[in-house]
Amino acid sequence: MKRIALRAVTAAALLTTWALGAVAQAWPPTPTVIAHRGASALRPEHTLAAYQKAIDDGADIIEPDLVITKDGVLVARHENAIAILGADGSVKEATTDVVDRPEFAGRKTTKTIDGQAITGWFTEDFTLAELKTLRARERIPAQRPANVAYNGQFEVPTLQEVIDLAKAATAKTGRTIGIYPETKHPTYFQSIGLPLEAPLLAVLEKNGWNHKDAPVFVQSFEVSNLQAIRKLSSVRLVQLVAPSGRPYDFVAQGAANTRAYADLITPEGLKQVAIYANAIGPFKTLVVPVKDGVPGEPTPLVARARAEGLAVHIWTLRPENAFLPAGLKKAPATDGTVRGDSVGEITAYLRAGIDGFFTDDPAVGRAAVQAFTATK
Repeated sequence: MKRIALRAVTAAALLTTWALGAVAQAWPPTPTVIAHRGASALRPEHTLAAYQKAIDDGADIIEPDLVITKDGVLVARHENAIAILGADGSVKEATTDVVDRPEFAGRKTTKTIDGQAITGWFTEDFTLAELKTLRARERIPAQRPANVAYNGQFEVPTLQEVIDLAKAATAKTGRTIGIYPETKHPTYFQSIGLPLEAPLLAVLEKNGWNHKDAPVFVQSFEVSNLQAIRKLSSVRLVQLVAPSGRPYDFVAQGAANTRAYADLITPEGLKQVAIYANAIGPFKTLVVPVKDGVPGEPTPLVARARAEGLAVHIWTLRPENAFLPAGLKKAPATDGTVRGDSVGEITAYLRAGIDGFFTDDPAVGRAAVQAFTATK
């Protein structure tokens, strides 16, 4: 695969050229650059700083994962678990500083989320006011040590704050910045009396974004909640597809539903998805498998989805060696923090005909799109 060398001046020139022409395009521009949790390779994920950096670096859309507070407010976190402890009591993962806040020590608990027992602290046990006293942390410091410098600087944002940022950026830049919220663990939240769907639609309605032409895609790894939203709204919906396993709402239905993610992307499965969704969001290797350490030949998935009128947005393209195929890593390949040939990986998927992609570094994604477009 041809490798594309990126220089700062070239990337800046490409971004400027793209920005000047973006207004004239239909929304969303394609290929669509979707900022996965913001510019999460450069700032702690799901913070306004990460979303702003993503917009500055050329993202068309910013992605907030949505969970909910005790008092029913939607906030952006990767999981409802804002700190997770290992079996030995050490911190396994944390997106806030709650473990260092003695006033919340009593909130530590163990819950079963989508069949998995998790010990830690959870958003649904905090009011928004309490959650706002916490500060964000880098979730994967081993892979992104530079982001640790931002620990303690940023709040947990609400969905409304993310929308406010997108609208302000749209007004400032003259290009439409959209949002791509994911409803996290919808079956679980329904089970505890805090469903995500009605609050989400209420916020979209309040902002004039609860319609098919709004700059919004709503995504989920489950199926039933997307079908429920479709009955209430014409907003764009995306069926996420994992490389293995089953949607948890199918699991919860027991013997009545034995389908897996693989069943959703068969020709017949895609016909059913197209009844309620506008796009699919498959894991990247479902579109282009890795062979001999590099992206190989595309599967038929993009063509099959297109035949049903479904766009294809893949996840997730990350710049560091830790997340790249062996043949796209850069020396030393064993150092997961080193940036590899992310442009090369993105280009392989663009060649496969995808409509958009989730990236942790929108600047790299934008440069890849511009270079690819220039060769067509």
